[in-house]
Amino acid sequence: MSPLTDQQGSAIQKAVSRYLERSIKSDGSKATMRPALEQFAAFCQREGIDEIRELEAGDLREFGYTLREDQVDGEIAASTANTYFAYVRAFLSFCVREELLDSNPAKTNRATEYLPEDTNDSSSQFWTPEQRQAIVNYATKRVDMANDGTIRTDPVTASRDRTIVVLLAETGARGAELFDDSKDEKRNGITWGDVDLEKHVLSVFGKSRNREEVPLPKAARDVLERHRKYVDPSTDEWPVFPTGQFQSKHGVLESELGEDQLSKALEEKGDASKTDVLDDLLREHEIAPPSISKEGARRVMKRLTDEANIELDDGHKYLKPHGARRGLGAELYALGESEKAQQVLRHKSIETTHEAYSDLKTKDLAESIDEIRNK
Repeated sequence: MSPLTDQQGSAIQKAVSRYLERSIKSDGSKATMRPALEQFAAFCQREGIDEIRELEAGDLREFGYTLREDQVDGEIAASTANTYFAYVRAFLSFCVREELLDSNPAKTNRATEYLPEDTNDSSSQFWTPEQRQAIVNYATKRVDMANDGTIRTDPVTASRDRTIVVLLAETGARGAELFDDSKDEKRNGITWGDVDLEKHVLSVFGKSRNREEVPLPKAARDVLERHRKYVDPSTDEWPVFPTGQFQSKHGVLESELGEDQLSKALEEKGDASKTDVLDDLLREHEIAPPSISKEGARRVMKRLTDEANIELDDGHKYLKPHGARRGLGAELYALGESEKAQQVLRHKSIETTHEAYSDLKTKDLAESIDEIRNK
């Protein structure tokens, strides 16, 4: 059988459409399954997989990893990740029946290796207003300590870390939109060219895989303006959150200058800090360093939460990046601003926002019942 492909889309996209039209009778089921299957088709496109028959267990393993990352970032629950994978597995069984595949690559232990464990724990962290204020206050105090030389962290790094905290807390941006993602070549972290303080806007590569605008409230604008003075970017391509890793900086310089020229420059500086030399070379040649990674940002949040002695009673060990996004949404939602929460979080529909904060809605209804009964 020939691949289902034409000018309207890839073979996989066409097969998804055919599966939904031929095998799924309920309109409700189609609407439920479509987002997961479209996400899988987009994943295949990014990975350069054009035809169904090219799929292997390793590809499904990587797709499972992306679902786990979404779960870690707080975008979906572990149960949702497993449900999405089950939808894809069912779709691939259809492809086997259609003779597009010899066997289903999703029905292997290797394919499910990276899926998050479904513990049936529906709790998801969100920063409380008190936690948000505590972590922001500590990150600001840490900049002062770095400037005074009372801690080993340098002022630029301390400013970077404070800006990470404030942008997470104030904008509702996803970690994957702010930081480098080694699994996605289009997510390299935000640069100063993405920041428009006059228009109060930050441009990010959104979950939609298109550029999206994130509003910058005053607290975010102020910290970005101060941070820019610390970083002093030499080009608009300079990351807002440069990595502090020596090897990452060394790698990009070696790629641009060549191993011999870089080695010579390091030798000429003698006893000077090699990290400082790398930073000087990056500026001298206007070579932007890599951005901090999602994993690096998580390490920053772990360290700051620990140093600030912030106690958590939600079973989580530190203030996670996605908890800031959920916390902002929860504050808006609790104030009755569900539509503003939808806009800030950039949910496609208000139903998504209602679902994300259904626990708050249920609590509010319970309190309303109490008020009525106690009148």
